[in-house]
Amino acid sequence: MSKYLPKILIVDDNDLMRTLLRGMLRNEEYQVVGEARNGLQAVEAAQRLTPDIVCLDVMMPEMDGLEALQAIKQARPETVVVMITGNPSVENVQESIQGGAASFIVKPFNTAKVLDTLSKVWSAAAASRTGGTPTPPAPQEPAAD
Repeated sequence: MSKYLPKILIVDDNDLMRTLLRGMLRNEEYQVVGEARNGLQAVEAAQRLTPDIVCLDVMMPEMDGLEALQAIKQARPETVVVMITGNPSVENVQESIQGGAASFIVKPFNTAKVLDTLSKVWSAAAASRTGGTPTPPAPQEPAAD
């Protein structure tokens, strides 16, 4: 039986950024199922492709990432969304976290940062779906004679 590869949707209006992310994820334990170049396409693709994780740029034309985040989480709350931005303002970060984003990746990014972030958010999502990792039983007190 093969291991489940989380499905990822990459959303960025910059072709180079999408290409970089796709390249970073190739040969890793993820399956890129689609790409979109704006928020409207992101919402449509998320509904059609049902990705496990969406890498979502904040600043995009037609519908920005914050609006797309709300629409994606409303339609499929279980979707893990990682916001990507070149301008990590306090307002963007707060609005993203309030909107349900699992994490942030700041441009420029490197492969290690992207893979580490995705690994953490996917592990956290998997733990929440299964009720968390089981805790070991507490040590027993020796019985009194």
